[in-house]
Amino acid sequence: MLDRVHQLADDVFPEVVRLRRAIHRRPELAFEEHETAALIASTLREIGLDPAEGVAKTGVVAHVEGGRPGPVVALRADIDALPIREATGLDFASETDGRMHACGHDAHTAMLLGAAQILHGLRDDLAGTVRLVFQPSEEKAPGGASVMIEEGVLGEMGAHGPVERIFGQHVFPDLPTGTIGVRPGTFMASADEIYLTVRGTGGHAAAPHLLTDTVLAQAHILTALQSVISRNRPPGVPSLLSFGRVAAEGATNVIPDEVRLDGTFRSMDEDWRFQAHDLIRRTAEKTAEALGVTCEVRVVVGYPVLRNDEAAAALVRQTAVDYVGEERVVDLPMWYASEDFAFYTERVPGAFSVLGVGNEAAGSTHGLHTPKMTVDEEALRTGTGFLAALAVRQLAG
Repeated sequence: MLDRVHQLADDVFPEVVRLRRAIHRRPELAFEEHETAALIASTLREIGLDPAEGVAKTGVVAHVEGGRPGPVVALRADIDALPIREATGLDFASETDGRMHACGHDAHTAMLLGAAQILHGLRDDLAGTVRLVFQPSEEKAPGGASVMIEEGVLGEMGAHGPVERIFGQHVFPDLPTGTIGVRPGTFMASADEIYLTVRGTGGHAAAPHLLTDTVLAQAHILTALQSVISRNRPPGVPSLLSFGRVAAEGATNVIPDEVRLDGTFRSMDEDWRFQAHDLIRRTAEKTAEALGVTCEVRVVVGYPVLRNDEAAAALVRQTAVDYVGEERVVDLPMWYASEDFAFYTERVPGAFSVLGVGNEAAGSTHGLHTPKMTVDEEALRTGTGFLAALAVRQLAG
């Protein structure tokens, strides 16, 4: 069966590349993916499927029904782009200034469309149904996954039963083209946004004794918050707190009334995650009080820890070994990035893997979320077939 998948992946590969380039040219941000969704739906109809449009506003869902009864397995691709100005120089670079597929969602979408065509061709040999989930807004909290779940994407849909397992994959420039990586258990971090506003009485920088120094106070708060991690984190629980924006709109001789800080907190443990929120809030507020200012703390709860089901991850690994060979399968470490695929695996068993797309000759070794990020398109041949192979293995009963 995998030999047939390989052959069909070769057959559909040119179309996958064409689709990826078409999507790449027209990037759309979270919940604005109207043109992308229309392309997905029309492609699915051309294959012979009957897609449901408008799921979670711009999501698309379709089903490949096997020739025999069996479970429902889902394959998911995200479809949104990022607010980044592209600098790849590609012939098919973004035609929308300030927007770019810098996280590979164009490749994810094209590969799932290719897998849909493969699976439709093999449908008579499948015992069950494949639910194809094209999800909007992975890049922006609260995440399209949570909205799709609310709208029933994991439950019964029409004549189709609930999802029993779900799989997803992500392009990964840090691995060589065509390799596949997976990790059972805890894989990716939770991600929460931290917003601090330090307020005091500003004034002339030459008279600090007559005011409350918000800039100095935020420095103490920023430093004190690192102790939340270093002195309170349970041993063996990876987590980090980083601030990427500090805005003190004063001047060389003006201390402002207000300083704002924006950061992210990431953890690999859900219990510690929410304990840390309380510690961050208390540490910031009490440090500010000691320095004569106030600190408003706002925590925006984002994506949970992504945990791969052990059995589902084992299926991914064995299928990868059989499909690309043991030498091209990588056992991954934990990854501090976050993914709203975690919402799915909180509710049904599933696994999220990565597809190597890194090739220096193809210029595809730039990191995710950077202006020069791209993929070695040869990896799309592997990723398309591998997605189909996962469904085939799951429904081969």
